[in-house]
Amino acid sequence: MDRKDFLNSIGMSAAAFALINCLGCKKTDGNSSSDTSGPTGVNFTLDLSQAANAVLLNNGGSLVSNGVIVAKTQAGAYIAVQRSCTHESYTLTYQAVNSRFYCPNHGATFSEGGTVTNGPASRALTVYNTQLTGTSLKVYS
Repeated sequence: MDRKDFLNSIGMSAAAFALINCLGCKKTDGNSSSDTSGPTGVNFTLDLSQAANAVLLNNGGSLVSNGVIVAKTQAGAYIAVQRSCTHESYTLTYQAVNSRFYCPNHGATFSEGGTVTNGPASRALTVYNTQLTGTSLKVYS
């Protein structure tokens, strides 16, 4: 085998290897999934007297449960939206000071009511109902 044949062989092998590895390419970084919709059939209750949920006793507090961000606004209202951005499913954060949900991946923002306030997202968040009874906060579709 001469030098030219050898280099061709290496180049073809590398190209074939790259093609095989990229055929199934998709995001798997742990921060995203292929679903940009919120969970359906949501129906759970948080006991606000438990330490794990105590952050919701304070205005501006938030937590993630069952694929939903549950937050207490600066005004003291409870709100709940899907935890994933509608652009590429990255995990959102609640920014109480700015009264919004923020995607740290591409900078999309959403109002507390779930509407898009800054792209690249173009679809609103799924919003869930909340009902406080004593220290039990029910979150449901």
